[in-house]
Amino acid sequence: MPEQNIRVIARLDIKGPNLVKGIHLEGLRVLGKPEQFARYYYETGVDELIYMDIVATLYGRNSLLEIIKRTAKEIFIPLTVGGGLRNLADIKTVLRSGADKVSLNTAAVKNPNIIKEAARKFGSSTIVISIEAIKQDDGRYLAFVENGRGHTGLDVFEWAKKAAELGAGEILLTSVDQEGTGLGYDIDLTKKVAESVPIPVIANGGAGKLEHLKEVITEGKANAVSLASMLHYGFFDKSRIGNDFSLEGNTEFLKSGQRFSKIEPADLMTIKNFLVKQNIKCRKL
Repeated sequence: MPEQNIRVIARLDIKGPNLVKGIHLEGLRVLGKPEQFARYYYETGVDELIYMDIVATLYGRNSLLEIIKRTAKEIFIPLTVGGGLRNLADIKTVLRSGADKVSLNTAAVKNPNIIKEAARKFGSSTIVISIEAIKQDDGRYLAFVENGRGHTGLDVFEWAKKAAELGAGEILLTSVDQEGTGLGYDIDLTKKVAESVPIPVIANGGAGKLEHLKEVITEGKANAVSLASMLHYGFFDKSRIGNDFSLEGNTEFLKSGQRFSKIEPADLMTIKNFLVKQNIKCRKL
């Protein structure tokens, strides 16, 4: 298990002005305004935030700049932004808007040298490489882009090692198979990537209960855990944000009051208290 403090990170997937959530990165459901969720997580002790424009690559742009600016004025923890960042100019624009780090996926797959160039210009600690992994029938893990829809043919472990060698500061590792299911992280995947690279690995995709966090940290060797559904549903139920959202996306989920039965919502105090009781170091509240 990593000796340094484990980071608890809230991931917010954004489509247009809305926070959305799906399963296997598909079937997106609107949950509300991302700024409200981000502010609450900051106030209750989250260590970092990840904003991901999940349709940016599809449309060839990142539309988060205004959201980033508003968030950066009120929230003073590391903020990672990803989606649709194609070149050094895009990265510079996002960082100037208030982001502390950028997450690259498609751009890095298409031109791995952008990792080296970006690390030299902005610093390795600023560059996060996002890897969307899908397990194949033969047991191999391949990297995908475009929310798991774009096949790259890249072996996940080889790609992670190359990204680290080129200067990436950390890996955001998403199991597309587990994402949104609440069935737990892919422990084998996380452990193999963590043991393949000398940089921190953020485990993303699958958390549904507190025990899953312990497993991916102690068995999977993750340096950080990224959470979405567990946090989002807990905050939504508590806040009753209600109808303050636009008509973009599928809003029937909000109106129905339904939740995924596999996911046990938890707030950050509960999460961190649990980790401390498991002798896992984390930043105290």
